[in-house]
Amino acid sequence: MIQLETNWSFVSDGEEKPDGFSFAGIAAGLKDSNKKDLALILAPENSICSGLFTQSIVRASCVDICEQRIKKSSGLIRAILINSGQANACTGDYGIQHTLFATKEVSQLLGINEEEVLMCSTGVIGIPIQIKNLIDNLPNLVKELKTNSLQNAAEAILTTDLVDKKITIETFIEGRKVKISGFAKGSGMIYPNMATMLAFLTCDVGVDKEEWDKMISIAVKKSFNAISVDGETSTNDAFIGINSGKKIDKKFLSKIQSGIDIVCQSLAKNIARDGEGANCLLEVLVEGAKNNSDAIKIAKSICNSSLVKTAIHGCDPNWGRIISAAGNSGIDFKLDVLDLYIGDFQILKKGKLNKYDSKKVANYMRTKMNGKYLVEDIVSITLNLNSGTEKGTAWGCDLSKKYVEINSEYTT
Repeated sequence: MIQLETNWSFVSDGEEKPDGFSFAGIAAGLKDSNKKDLALILAPENSICSGLFTQSIVRASCVDICEQRIKKSSGLIRAILINSGQANACTGDYGIQHTLFATKEVSQLLGINEEEVLMCSTGVIGIPIQIKNLIDNLPNLVKELKTNSLQNAAEAILTTDLVDKKITIETFIEGRKVKISGFAKGSGMIYPNMATMLAFLTCDVGVDKEEWDKMISIAVKKSFNAISVDGETSTNDAFIGINSGKKIDKKFLSKIQSGIDIVCQSLAKNIARDGEGANCLLEVLVEGAKNNSDAIKIAKSICNSSLVKTAIHGCDPNWGRIISAAGNSGIDFKLDVLDLYIGDFQILKKGKLNKYDSKKVANYMRTKMNGKYLVEDIVSITLNLNSGTEKGTAWGCDLSKKYVEINSEYTT
């Protein structure tokens, strides 16, 4: 286990998970690849759920149904069914019917209320779910809950992802072990206006709905809402967090918040690094801002710039693109007091060009392009506005020829 600054520890055992929760993932024939494509999360009774979803007006019906059920039940949700292969978005009445049919079957198999079941879908837009394959395999999926594999669930929600994305952390609060787990998918169409593509978090501490909503919202703002792969918002974006268990003294809720933040930021960085065709993670820190929101907006504008991303891919220290992207963020700042760094190399000092060796900066970027995954492959850009005390970070990736290849042949 790796110790974190906040006394949370990463759990190296991939099958450690919050108490009371069960996970499953199987291959149900929804993908031509025959890989796992159907997952299920089962939460204990009286679990509390919060969800944040895509802000696009073109939304999959399952997104609307999730929002409705969370609101109607005041967050009392027991199960989440997740399929990959078909987004089931822009499929008209079929989309609604398939979602309702699938969640009803799950509820009957689990012996719970249909309104306690959510469904999330991911895959190609405009393609209905292969509903017969899904329904026929639901009994196998429910049986697989006995295996209780977080790994299988994490694999079953992937599409073009190159790696699965999951994390479990733990800490002790007044002698009690507390665990938080999360898993996610996302590689393309990443520019969330609420959360991420699909991500799920479970925590074995009981937290009231109103407080839980706030905690989830805070974590999302500085994680899933601070990443960009290609500037595209999906029809199915969803982040759902569920808590269940004995409550703790409210004075420890800040510690739970730090744990949620760690899990969400870890998954968000994994998504950005696993961007389609990406070779590195781009991490942009904006400090000296008037407030955190301004800092994140500027950082995100830089991460989302195609010109910055292609320059990173080409290991070109074209700092003008960075400044231009910051200027397009909609946040006011003064160029003549700004400091800019690429790695440890200071490019601008109080708005004026600093003496630096462009070959060394290019080599720094080149080294990161070939570095160890999520360890030595992070290109860092720091912008100090020198106008305040707040800071914010956003994450992205380089933009390569491979991204164009993947997305020019996505359905063919």
